[in-house]
Amino acid sequence: MLDTLIIGGGAAGLSCALVLGSGLKKSFAKAKNVAIITHQKTSHLQNALFNNVLGIKPGTLGKDLLESGKEQLNLLYPEVLQIEKEKVISITNLESHFEIITNKNRYKALRVVVAVGYTNLINIKGLESYIEPHPQAIIEKERVWLKNNNHLITKNLYVAGTLAGGRSQFAIAAGSGAQVATDILTLWNNG
Repeated sequence: MLDTLIIGGGAAGLSCALVLGSGLKKSFAKAKNVAIITHQKTSHLQNALFNNVLGIKPGTLGKDLLESGKEQLNLLYPEVLQIEKEKVISITNLESHFEIITNKNRYKALRVVVAVGYTNLINIKGLESYIEPHPQAIIEKERVWLKNNNHLITKNLYVAGTLAGGRSQFAIAAGSGAQVATDILTLWNNG
């Protein structure tokens, strides 16, 4: 049983994993375990070119940033389990925990953070009732969000990044992932 499973290895997911990883050595988080499914094939960052992001060298390619993000996570917080080459098929809320089924495995987690892109191609079973047109995009772009209140969809089910309703900027998505992580750290630390 995982405490927290992050789905998505883009800006929001990796940022969330880094912040949670930073808390795992704290006394209030000693028994916690975190994993991230780092599926990145559909990330908008694959084709991005960064010239205007604070702290990132102009001319950096998104695909390189995705790889260096996974390396950074592994270097700083190897205790965060990185699950590669798996795609989530379904999320089932079983009240006491979630069951997550991928194309290769089955996982159980107390908390889930969904941090995948905001295209209308999202096809994770169990999320259908939360999908709505994205409030920040014109309807013709067919972008979606998971209806949430400050990143919380329902108890222990979070959304981060553009799928949470933010605009498609790296810094916004990364900040959204960090916000979700700090919300979880606050829960771990009893406020």
